[in-house]
Amino acid sequence: ASTPEKILSFSVDPATGYQPFHGRRIAFALGLEGKQVKECVGLMGILYKAFMEKDMEMLEINPLIVTDTGSLKLLDAKLGFDGNAIYRHADVAALRDETEEDPKELAASKFDLNYIALDGEIGCMVNGAGLAMATMDIIKLYGAEPANFLDVGGGATKEKVTEAFKIITSDPNVKGILVNIFGGIMRCDVIAEGVVAAVKEVGLEVPLVVRLEGTNVDAGKEIINTSGLNVIAADNLSDGAEKIVKAVKG
Repeated sequence: ASTPEKILSFSVDPATGYQPFHGRRIAFALGLEGKQVKECVGLMGILYKAFMEKDMEMLEINPLIVTDTGSLKLLDAKLGFDGNAIYRHADVAALRDETEEDPKELAASKFDLNYIALDGEIGCMVNGAGLAMATMDIIKLYGAEPANFLDVGGGATKEKVTEAFKIITSDPNVKGILVNIFGGIMRCDVIAEGVVAAVKEVGLEVPLVVRLEGTNVDAGKEIINTSGLNVIAADNLSDGAEKIVKAVKG
């Protein structure tokens, strides 16, 4: 029979930081005795210092063992770092193994694009993570599968949008593309300029549906309509999803 694991959870006040009593609470919860308690206090202090100074999101020690001589030793660890703080840690950035990453996701990261490759056939370019998730959901609702999650963000430039479009079209599984932009901070004319520039550079061999609404929407639609591109216009989210699924399936 297995015994339930004892779980200890507490917070560290950032104003005072780690204190020795934190380490003692952990040591007592682990059933440590004698010099092991003092070792644990010091060890937890080192881990806390590393966690804070290296801007970690996670620091998991597994396993922590007691050696034959009664001392504590860390045998393995799992570390996660805040991507927004990597610029402050060249030593951490140097550990990145680009061969383990999807080439499209790697290219997107170099342009500060939030891109995740999926297994579907409809490429998506959206601004805002919430709208991107809703777009993916409604594509599934109409009977197709999204090929990616792509949030171009609120501060995207023409160059970023162009690169985003090129990344989407580089996926051989993509049979159609849906551009769904609700411009608040993001300007519809910037999106339109990026789409037109990308199509002229890489060509367009699949159906493209564009839904624009919000800031500078009329200028954006004018850019699309006078570009000479074969673009299917959509009035809203559901209309856009329905049209791109129909274009791909039909």
